[in-house]
Amino acid sequence: MQQNSISKLGVFADMPVVGIVRHMTMDDFSEVLAVYYESGLRNIEITMNTYQAVDMIRYAKIHFGEKLHIGAGTVTTQTELADALQAGAEFIVTPVLNEAVIHDCNKLGVPVIPGAFTPTEIFKAWSAGGTMVKIFPAASLGLQFIKDVRGPLNNIPLMPTGGIDHKNVNAFFKAGASVVGVGSRLFDLAMIKEKNWNGLINHFMTFANAVRRT
Repeated sequence: MQQNSISKLGVFADMPVVGIVRHMTMDDFSEVLAVYYESGLRNIEITMNTYQAVDMIRYAKIHFGEKLHIGAGTVTTQTELADALQAGAEFIVTPVLNEAVIHDCNKLGVPVIPGAFTPTEIFKAWSAGGTMVKIFPAASLGLQFIKDVRGPLNNIPLMPTGGIDHKNVNAFFKAGASVVGVGSRLFDLAMIKEKNWNGLINHFMTFANAVRRT
């Protein structure tokens, strides 16, 4: 049964950005979480192909469960879904359309954002019960694609992911995005490697402030 429980993602209304953590060490992750929250960003996704992803989700849930909305990304199988949920993930993001994963999330009442690339895939992901649909890679498709697809599919909330930074994020919202997913352009690898936490929080705040001006 299709659920499309967008109300379960109402937390995104105040800060419609999902920060995507990929291939970060556990030591760095614990430091990054603190400055991420301090910057005003609230939604974070740990990808399941990151080493110790399950441990990271569990750590985030224990230490920031009342402060951040914690999800699991790159969930491609039902086994990964089960592991992510057991660790405490509150929402699920997939890079592809796996209807079994969507079905399980719907059955458990867990918001799920399946990935799609074409209008047909977008419609199929939504019809299968996606809470919203991730457009990936958004950098390849561009702003015009978001505008165009919103014409006939204006009832489907979209989360473009890829190629988004503080300079173009408002343009994506104006094009029709409900939420955006941001990875390496948000989690600056150079600053993290240098453990430049002051620089990183300023970087985070620049992004958060750009979104607030939307």
